[in-house]
Amino acid sequence: MALLNQFRCTSPSPITPFKQQQQLTTTSFTFPRHHRRKYPSLTAALASDDSKKKKLVLEVKDLTAVIAETGKEILNGVNLSIYEGEVHAIMGKNGSGKSTFAKVLVGHRDYEVTGGSVVFKGENLLEMEAEDRSLAGLFLSFQSPVEIPGVSNSDFLQMAYNARRRKLGQPELDPLQFYGYIMPKLEMVNINADFLNRNVNEGFSGGEKKRNEILQLAVLGAELTILDEIDSGLDVDALRDVSKAINALMTPTNSVLMITHYRRLLEFIKPDYIHIMDEGRISKTGDISIANILEKEGYKAMATS
Repeated sequence: MALLNQFRCTSPSPITPFKQQQQLTTTSFTFPRHHRRKYPSLTAALASDDSKKKKLVLEVKDLTAVIAETGKEILNGVNLSIYEGEVHAIMGKNGSGKSTFAKVLVGHRDYEVTGGSVVFKGENLLEMEAEDRSLAGLFLSFQSPVEIPGVSNSDFLQMAYNARRRKLGQPELDPLQFYGYIMPKLEMVNINADFLNRNVNEGFSGGEKKRNEILQLAVLGAELTILDEIDSGLDVDALRDVSKAINALMTPTNSVLMITHYRRLLEFIKPDYIHIMDEGRISKTGDISIANILEKEGYKAMATS
């Protein structure tokens, strides 16, 4: 795992299928869908009560950060709360701070936090080293995954997964056991077994790199998965495969934070909330209608909506 974070941040037991709309309930009956439209205030109250039952996975308050080398401010007071089972998407112009926010969360050394707080599963995330954040269940799929010459995918993934098992107090898997564990993951991401013999990301196409990122997620598991433009450079078929795997990995207790420029990703992975980032902070939060407005009218519409 040290190697995993050395390459992922200086440049989770497996999870199972889930993504269903939860019904709003009282202690004794299900509030009918047609009555929710008739009594919006009661519906809101029930929804609020239901959200209180979920555990808070990530809470970001007034987060500010700069580029470590130059001191240039990139994040300017980010606030965000993510509960278990939720899917969030962040959209914004180039340079708005989206990818920086993701890298700050995983402890990338190119950025320095100058203010605010980040709590992950009840712990102060900012006090953790990058490796500890990963072992705690935080996963980032990078826009441009790095190559690791001389290290096969099989060795890399087995080493990272066994580090995760040690963290959880579980025995390590030997190569034969790990091979049996990873084969269904390869099928999930639609990758041939020969892929394991290739060096990590070396000579990979853009699509292969993105599939490899999701394979790592499938192997390691995560309580919070951050997908930084996972749709970039993918054709429709590859995007469908990657999205299908991500959806299959969703559970009632795991959450996803997607960063994207394009609405098409949101058609495959349905978000509960969409946030607009502008000048280093989240300026607007809503549902899929925000993405629809962006697609038709651009970011200028966000200033007037």
